[in-house]
Amino acid sequence: MQQSWFKEWFNTPYYHQLYFTRDHEEAAAFIDKLISRLRPSADALMLDVACGKGRHALQLAEKGYDVTGIDLSEDSILEARAFETENLHFFQHDMRLPFYINYFDYVFNFFTSFGYFSTQREHDNAIRTIAQSLKKGGTFVIDYLNVHYAESHVTHQMEQEISGVNYYITKWYDEHHFYKKILIEDDNLTEPLAFTEKVAKFTLGDFTDMLSYHGLQINEVYGDYNFGNYDLYKSPRLLMIATKIR
Repeated sequence: MQQSWFKEWFNTPYYHQLYFTRDHEEAAAFIDKLISRLRPSADALMLDVACGKGRHALQLAEKGYDVTGIDLSEDSILEARAFETENLHFFQHDMRLPFYINYFDYVFNFFTSFGYFSTQREHDNAIRTIAQSLKKGGTFVIDYLNVHYAESHVTHQMEQEISGVNYYITKWYDEHHFYKKILIEDDNLTEPLAFTEKVAKFTLGDFTDMLSYHGLQINEVYGDYNFGNYDLYKSPRLLMIATKIR
């Protein structure tokens, strides 16, 4: 497995076909609930970290907020830029590196777009980038998988066909990571493609420690996209809202 598997995988059309074809409406519904809960001021400046092709950033911008999206994938950002407006901006950028300082009122990181770096230092660098980009008193929202739920609900083998492309998926985990091997068969390919995702088993306690080190305090925790109560074993998601306190 390549050290930076995500650089190649996130830049393929297959990644977006497998994960994001279905749920623009789901994204819109979640953003509606999130904004109702956060109640940002009309002039709030927002940053979507690991924005992909911009589905969440677009929803936020359509509500009138000034939104910036960053992503490592060049192809995703090229597509996202087709939607740029006066209040919607996209940049190719690595979240491990600084991006604006004390500038944004809100920073978002959705859909477990974290936890895939090789070292703890890289994860800490990403949190540092997020914390530095926020104004003091600003809000950070991160949406991550719930480790205990994911362990007990893992489907080890599955197949999926989307628009003539076949995906053969194998999942497993060890003490520190979840893994997902994806074999892709497409008649347009000369041979199958294979990628192995690797995501860290970060718990609420891990995030509390990582965020607090960079001056971010978790104030609210939810277990799903409807902002239901967080349950260690029953909640599918770990949705955290933190404030920059220093």
